[in-house]
Amino acid sequence: MSVVSSSLKPRAGSLPPLGVPGLAALIVLIGGTLALGAVHGPAHGALFLVGGALGISLYHSAFGFTSAWRVFISEGRGRGLRVQMILLALTVLLFFPFLASGTLFGHEARGFVSPAGTGVIVGAFMFGVGMQLGGGCASGTLFTAGGGNARMLVTLFFFIVGSLLATIHFDWWTSLPALPPMSLTSLGPVTGIAISLAIFAAIAWLTLRVEKRRYGSLEQTPAAPREGLARYLRGPWPLVAGAIALALLNFATLALAGRPWGITSAFALWGAKGAQLIGIDPSAWAYWQAPGNAKALSQSVFADVTSTMDFGIIAGAMLAAALAGKFAPNLNIPLRSILAAVAGGLLLGYGARIAYGCNIGAYFSGIASGSLHGYLWAVAAFAGNVLGVKLRPWFFLERSAVHRVDG
Repeated sequence: MSVVSSSLKPRAGSLPPLGVPGLAALIVLIGGTLALGAVHGPAHGALFLVGGALGISLYHSAFGFTSAWRVFISEGRGRGLRVQMILLALTVLLFFPFLASGTLFGHEARGFVSPAGTGVIVGAFMFGVGMQLGGGCASGTLFTAGGGNARMLVTLFFFIVGSLLATIHFDWWTSLPALPPMSLTSLGPVTGIAISLAIFAAIAWLTLRVEKRRYGSLEQTPAAPREGLARYLRGPWPLVAGAIALALLNFATLALAGRPWGITSAFALWGAKGAQLIGIDPSAWAYWQAPGNAKALSQSVFADVTSTMDFGIIAGAMLAAALAGKFAPNLNIPLRSILAAVAGGLLLGYGARIAYGCNIGAYFSGIASGSLHGYLWAVAAFAGNVLGVKLRPWFFLERSAVHRVDG
């Protein structure tokens, strides 16, 4: 090899060229933050940037709700679930004092607290099945699609379709039996935090017992291919680092938006906007007559906070994939995998709407808000994941779940 050619080869740990996708994502993040801040206010622009940071964190840590649940169900390995308990514990510690008082930095702060009933049980179960067929959850679909996974674009499209379909029947689902909205924060921050931490510790202990009984020892964290600054620029991050980042960024969302991080309400809005383009008027449906939803439907999607953050997640994940040197979309998708993406996307979208949220809005942010519906969602979604794992062999040539990375 010549001296010239070897000198052009990137040094180990050096930053690779961003390429067109990476540069485009960087321009979108910077330009979008400035433009949205100018039009809709500084907080709105900052939330787009928070979305970008979420996309980077999700991609670099490969923080998968779907894969963690599948690994525990099919193989009895609980490392991913234990890190989710760390995520919830950190967020509860950050959220509860301010949600109990109702203010954060002088502004109103409210959690995601919804009725716990039939719609949550059915919707979360559907979502759980959809997680395994679609190959990701709400956050997983966004960050993997932004990272260049072409199959996840199929899941995302039908996720949007399913979300729109659910708004047609939303009033019927909300009429079914349900408990009123209840939150642990009503018990006071100290009591609420203590109960929450006890639940998370019990779940973590259960995963330890299951894994040790099956294997005799716990799974070891894989060795990192990079160290130092290069690891945090290019990935992969430790799972715990991803959990810390997500907890802090959700708190930033609470501070800027006055409510926690959510994802899927934007998908219903995108579907409704698309329906309008082809001559369907969703404004006659009860869901879109609620004041907040009617306002969102009448405005640009860029005025919607959840949409803004979702766009940021996609751009952030694209930038992270470029930094990792892994942005390389592959359109060679097996037919069965496409069918699974279609079915999974529809289940994800419909289920999330009638259950008042997804793995982020109901599970992560709902439980971080102390909401009973968040805990009910988790139980029903886990049951759906069990069925989804059993259905996966019909659609996928499975490898060991430990080595699969998705949302």
